[in-house]
Amino acid sequence: MFNKFKELFGSENLLDIAFDTTLKMLEFDHQMYTASRQTLRESDTDELPFDIKKMDRKINKYEREVRRNVLTHLSVAGTQNLVPGLALVSIVIDVERIGDYTKNIAGLASMHKKKLKGGNAEVELVKIEDRIEEEFPQILAVLKNQDKQLGRQILNSEKEIAKLSDKIVNDMILESDKSLNKSDAVSLAMYARYLKRINAHLSNIASSMVNPFPRIGFREKKKK
Repeated sequence: MFNKFKELFGSENLLDIAFDTTLKMLEFDHQMYTASRQTLRESDTDELPFDIKKMDRKINKYEREVRRNVLTHLSVAGTQNLVPGLALVSIVIDVERIGDYTKNIAGLASMHKKKLKGGNAEVELVKIEDRIEEEFPQILAVLKNQDKQLGRQILNSEKEIAKLSDKIVNDMILESDKSLNKSDAVSLAMYARYLKRINAHLSNIASSMVNPFPRIGFREKKKK
């Protein structure tokens, strides 16, 4: 579907502007993720290097701009770019949701004043965090370069990250780690679930480059 994605968005038109805005939103998401994670996991305060709520509102504003620009372009230009336009509208929904979950992590940091340690789950937790950190620039590369292979790599790792996150949540519910107090256990469960959702939305975006439009947000259908 996206073989001609870059060609379609190559000229200076409203779709081109919408595409650039989407990339900017993803860059904001990455900044918000890094800052909120560091505040929760590496700091004993809830201080952030910027106003995360203000940045989240900016992302929401950009999402509306993308929708408006796509709609206006398709209304004027007709159905020639219909599928890429609809795909872009789908992508910005995931981008906006990522911003919400990074804001949730910052909110968790404001309630859990001390550094959140993973206890027995520390190794798995770091693996999830590092993988998501890697995926932000990868997603930008997927969109900019129409990189289907990299998109598949992100999709293929989604299941493993989800499984690791679910294990952490289940261990917290079952009180498997007796070294953690209740505040730490609850915070870890919430944090692991937020990370799972961020990773899922990044995978949804990757699927837009791998799958036809009806299967955006789903795993790639294996050829028989």
